[in-house]
Amino acid sequence: MSRRNRLRSVLTLVQLNGLIPIRTTPLYLLNTVASPLSFLFFIFIVSHGTYLDFGITGGMVLTMLTVGTGLQSDLTHYRHDLRFQDVVVASPVEAPIYVAGMALSELVYSLPALAVFVALFFAWGHPTVMSVVVITGVVLLVWGFASALAFTLATYFEDVRETFLFSPMISLVLTVLPPVYYPLSALPAWAQAVARISPTTYAAGLVQGACGLAPLTLSDAELDWAVLVAFTVALFLLAAFKARWREP
Repeated sequence: MSRRNRLRSVLTLVQLNGLIPIRTTPLYLLNTVASPLSFLFFIFIVSHGTYLDFGITGGMVLTMLTVGTGLQSDLTHYRHDLRFQDVVVASPVEAPIYVAGMALSELVYSLPALAVFVALFFAWGHPTVMSVVVITGVVLLVWGFASALAFTLATYFEDVRETFLFSPMISLVLTVLPPVYYPLSALPAWAQAVARISPTTYAAGLVQGACGLAPLTLSDAELDWAVLVAFTVALFLLAAFKARWREP
């Protein structure tokens, strides 16, 4: 395929799975905002506003993770219920183009939710150029590895209802239990060691450090970036070699 046709394919998928649903059912947009805002509200009440900054930055990480993991439901629906993936496989469209288009459609669909947290961040988060750059890089990596994981899982699901089980579990393991909405130092030593298994711990550490919410040395920042990038690359490789693009 030419670059022009690849771009056209991506934009078509964005329109099909992103822009059209927004136009036809705008009420669904509230669903992408509700979960992160509910965590933020709970944290604000419990901490009496002390951890509000953590809730805002954590909300951005959770939103981007939800954007990525939510992709598995759409991919499974298109693959099994509509048999759309079979059509794509038979066409000149390659798997990376298909996944990129679907992932971008989820991102477009969730832009209003992300915009809410960006507005909150600029209102209460004391942003700097460095913090904006770090947050942008972190949320893009989170979106990337979550999308790659969602694609890999979706190629193995036999029913869209299976995604209703795995999506909440992934969100629980990657955003609720790790210190995304609170500092890592709030956990006991043994729990800190367990939390470091999750890549979102390193993502949150970078964001919190860039915003001055938690201490972060240069060596810690380098380690966090290395782990986050390595995890993202590993999941992309997993998707490239283990995802079932064609039906067996």
